[in-house]
Amino acid sequence: MAEGALRKAEGKKYPGFTYEKEGEWRGPFCFIHAADTQFGLIDSWNEVPPEEQTWEKEIVLTRKAISAANKLSPKPRFFVVCGDLVNAFPCEKFNASQVEDFKGIFQELDASIPLVCVCGNHDIGDSPTQQSLEKYKSNFGDDFYSFWVGGVFFLVLNSQFYKEASQVMDYKLEQDKWLDEQLALLNQWKPKHVVVFQHIPWFFGNPQEKDHYFNIETNLRIQMLTKLKNAGVKYVFAGHYHRNAGGFDEDLEMIITSAVGQQINNDKGSGMRIVTVTQDKIAHEYHELDSVPSNVAL
Repeated sequence: MAEGALRKAEGKKYPGFTYEKEGEWRGPFCFIHAADTQFGLIDSWNEVPPEEQTWEKEIVLTRKAISAANKLSPKPRFFVVCGDLVNAFPCEKFNASQVEDFKGIFQELDASIPLVCVCGNHDIGDSPTQQSLEKYKSNFGDDFYSFWVGGVFFLVLNSQFYKEASQVMDYKLEQDKWLDEQLALLNQWKPKHVVVFQHIPWFFGNPQEKDHYFNIETNLRIQMLTKLKNAGVKYVFAGHYHRNAGGFDEDLEMIITSAVGQQINNDKGSGMRIVTVTQDKIAHEYHELDSVPSNVAL
């Protein structure tokens, strides 16, 4: 892919977004939070016969999102897609074509707006394997990593490890160890904010809700939320739910952005979220793709 689109994370870091270059606060900025472009889901969801299915509808919607991001002033510092980039699982026949089209469409993103990818269950499988993880890494880079932008520290997590990791426990334990190490350094680094990106949310309404396909199992959820809160994390962005949702666990906010692609009982249409970062707080607003503003106040 072009340098201005996806720069693959390697060595658990994202190129250009290092502490050395971006560790200091330089004033307010914005970024785009999107999720579930999921090329191929709309036709599948609407039971189009397999031989007739395409992902043209998702391509149109994704192009709208990219065009809106390109026109935004000030320019977003990055555009993050929180998982389910495509619909076909790694072992399914449409996967390679959907991945190719996803990467091709995002070449249209302004070269000054890096694309940050987060893996979802469809990108690595509901029960990921070493092969599916390696395929994802080959296409998109590391499945978990950290980066800095303007004095703010961002953590990208592979949330499927919290859902079903029986075939890749070594990889899951590697992420656990890495995350503990990253959180332990926050007192030394002193970022303005700490933000987590993942696909599956810890919860979609409140932290005490029952276990569900769209959240993480209760005991692990409470354990991880406690760990994040104790480390000073106050913002977790996710997708997966295909509608806007979220809530608070004490002072940690869970923010769920609806899909660029297929909606599920959403009160709004396909869209994305503009996130504004100031010294004191992070604010955000969801916009349908046909009504994204061209200017954002910082």
